[in-house]
Amino acid sequence: MYHDKRFQTDLTFPFVIFSHQQIKTSSTGGFLLAKRDKFDAISERLLNIDQSTLKNIISRMSAGEYVRGVTDAEKNCFQIIQDLDHINGRVHGSTTSKKYMRNEIWSVVAARGAPSWYITISPTDIKHPIALYYAGTNEKYVVETKPDYSEKFRLISHNPVASARFFHFMISLFIKHILGIGSYHPGIYGPTSAYYGTVEQ
Repeated sequence: MYHDKRFQTDLTFPFVIFSHQQIKTSSTGGFLLAKRDKFDAISERLLNIDQSTLKNIISRMSAGEYVRGVTDAEKNCFQIIQDLDHINGRVHGSTTSKKYMRNEIWSVVAARGAPSWYITISPTDIKHPIALYYAGTNEKYVVETKPDYSEKFRLISHNPVASARFFHFMISLFIKHILGIGSYHPGIYGPTSAYYGTVEQ
């Protein structure tokens, strides 16, 4: 942590960084896809897509209908969606990335069985001294009581990076010491065979 937190407290900086990260990952995915031997076939499908068939599929799926490719034009549209998933799946927060996460969860269930515990963790950063230290300007960690609620709220709300780092710190400790992953002792619920965690968006 640095005493100068101008980037952490800037309101637009996280959005700019996240946008650049999405652009970079999508560009990398497109570059890797272009180097595959199937690129010519993908280009051909994109150039010859039937717009009316695509609009029909969109309207039917928007109405809640389960659509499967029956005709050659419909199969071509669904194949294009699969081709684009190779790029979209690398972008954090995208629909395809969430689909891939669901597939991973189902794979874990198939390999290890149904989960025994569903745990939701929401660390209270506005009341925790470590989060307040991340958001403050002190170079040394000193436990100090800040009875003023408005001062706590101001520190946390003006520095979202501090809240994110505190959340990552607490979740890492939970995985290591409560679940016993990467630790010398088993978890408090017993030996952990597998776990899967996501962050709400």
